[in-house]
Parts: sequence; C-alpha cells; structure tokens
Amino acid sequence: MKRFWLLFSQSTTVLLAAYFVISTLKPAWVGPRGTNELALLQAPALRSGEVPTGSFRLAAQKASKAVVSINVSKASRPSPLGANQWHRFFNGEPDGDTEGASGMGSGVIVSASGYVLTNNHVVEGADVIEVILNDRRRTRAKVVGTDPDSDLAVLKIELDRLPVMVLSDSDDLQVGDQVLAIGNPFGVGQTVTAGIVSALGRNQLGINTFENFIQTDAAINPGNSGGALVDANGNLLGINTAIYSRSGGSLGIGFAIPVSTAKQVLDGIIKEGHVTRGWIGVEPNDLSPELRETFSASAPNGVIITGVLQGGPAAQAGIVPGDVIVEIAGAQVGDVSELLAHVAALKPGVAAPFSVQRKNKTLQFKITPGLRPRPPSSDR
Repeated sequence: MKRFWLLFSQSTTVLLAAYFVISTLKPAWVGPRGTNELALLQAPALRSGEVPTGSFRLAAQKASKAVVSINVSKASRPSPLGANQWHRFFNGEPDGDTEGASGMGSGVIVSASGYVLTNNHVVEGADVIEVILNDRRRTRAKVVGTDPDSDLAVLKIELDRLPVMVLSDSDDLQVGDQVLAIGNPFGVGQTVTAGIVSALGRNQLGINTFENFIQTDAAINPGNSGGALVDANGNLLGINTAIYSRSGGSLGIGFAIPVSTAKQVLDGIIKEGHVTRGWIGVEPNDLSPELRETFSASAPNGVIITGVLQGGPAAQAGIVPGDVIVEIAGAQVGDVSELLAHVAALKPGVAAPFSVQRKNKTLQFKITPGLRPRPPSSDR
C-alpha cells in the first residue's frame, strides 16, 4: 500500500510539473483555462482597422490630406548699405549683395479648383512660392489676393485630384472643445498636435487690424503659420497665425483666425480680387475715465471718438471729437475692436444708422461709409 501511494505521489508531481511547463510555454495547448495570469491582465487586441477609444486618428487622417507646406523665396537684392564693408559687418550683412531670403509656412486647400488659404505674412513679398502636398506632389503657386488687415492670403495651384478641407462653423465653438493643429513646424514635416480651445474672441493683441482670435493650447510653432486648426471630426475651425512666446517655441498659447473670418476673406478675394470693408474716417478709443473727463462724456459705455478725418464720411455726417458711438446699425458697440468689426461689415456707399452720445444727449446719424483704404505692406 505504501508503495502504491509513493508511486501515485511521484506520478502526480511529474504531471503537475509537465502541466506547468506546457501552460507556461504553450498555453494554447491546454485551452482557454490554461491562460497564465499575465495574459489575463493584457488588454484585448484591436481588430485590423479598429480605432482606439479617444484617438484622433480619423480626424488627423481626414484633415492632414488638405494641409500643405509652403516654401517661399525672395530674389537677391543689392545691399542698401552699398559697398562699405564695415557698415555691412556691424549690421550683420554678408559681403556683396544681400542673399535671397527664404521662408516657410503652411496652408489649407479649401477648393477642388486649387484655392489655398494661408497667412499673408507667409507669402508677403515672395518672388517664388512652392506648395508641397501631403502626397509629396510639388507645384508653384500664384497669389490670387491678400488681406493684410486680417493677415490672410489666397493662393492658387494647378493640380488635379486635390483633397479639400471641409469648413466647420467656428461660431459654435466653445471653450474646452478639443482641437488639432496641423502644419509644418520648423520645416520638419507635417505634424499634428492636440489641445483644447483655451479662449475665444481674443483681441487687442496688436497682431492684426481685425482681431477675433481662437486661443488654443495645441502646440503651434514657427512654420505652423497658415496651417489648420480642426475639430475632432477633422473639419476646419481656423487658420493658425501666431503664438505667444519668449523663446520662439510653443508655450501653449497659440492664436487662430476663425474660419468665419477666413471664409469672408476667401469669398471677397475670389469674387472681387480684394476684400471690401466699410470705413468712416475716425480715430476711436476705448472709453476710459480719463477720456470721459477730458471730453465731458456721460455715456456709460461705447467708443469715444478722439479724432475725425476732415472730409471723411463721419465728418460729413456731423461726427465730432468727443462723441461716443454706442450703436451701429442696431448693434451695440463696447470697445474699439467691436467698432472696427461693425464698420468693416458695412457696405461702402450705403448709409447706415449710428447712435451717438454727445455729452448728455443721444443723437442719431446716418453715415455713408467709404471703402477702407488698403494698409501699407510691412515685413512681419
């Protein structure tokens, strides 16, 4: 009997050892119940083509096709300092003529006809503009029109089978919404970064004449200018245009021009070759306590006029320094940015009602805006 139990225990030990070795090295041989503990902790494998939860893969794939890289170059020009080598040395210029300058940026294809939206400062003053598509095709582009006031430009390329970015509605955007920034930062190649909308309606930054920026913490760096800010579905929300930075790199504060503004500029340039905006010839300022006291203004809010162009539309209608504009065509005016936006939206040559506070009186004027003068170009 003792011999039987000894044989039984030895056999059981050998079988358990064999089972352990097999279940460790070949778990499939022992069936699903032989799966080791480590396998139980592993996440289930994704099926081919399945997108992980929370991934922006589909949005990035959809939008990236229509985002292009832009290379620009300027022809060599004689040095304005002439042949004096000491002047050139102390001003950091090379010997001889000034070398041709080059730059880079990004753009967004918004039409199957080949129209590309980008920033004006990306292509301003360029002699040659090359557009590189995501599928590696390269082509020269021509400038259809520019709008320095909004820092937007429209290019045209002649290629077939162009991918096109779908335009979203930036007016529905809310703080906290997820966004992607797509562009060619530092010339390293197309890059996608993710973040959220940090703020809306940013203005008075001194970047453009008309400012209504979307602020985002999605990383934007030099070279991203003119690229796309898209929603979680891969649709265009804005054109990336500027960053706040002390080092030249991203600090998590980037600004994009809303697609609503970009669409107005695009339509104006394509249809008329330029953007038409209203202009009344005044110097507006926010209503500060100092200005209120200086001009004896009693209006609680609005924009105070500190200067009026002689012979301009506002002067012809009777506006004088010290007047406070509180409404334009029924829309309330709270600051200078709002006044500029409302006036710009007026159609030149068509009279519009203005509500003005002059000291203790509320006056109504009809002002016929003129065409806003084009600002002088400047290197940014």
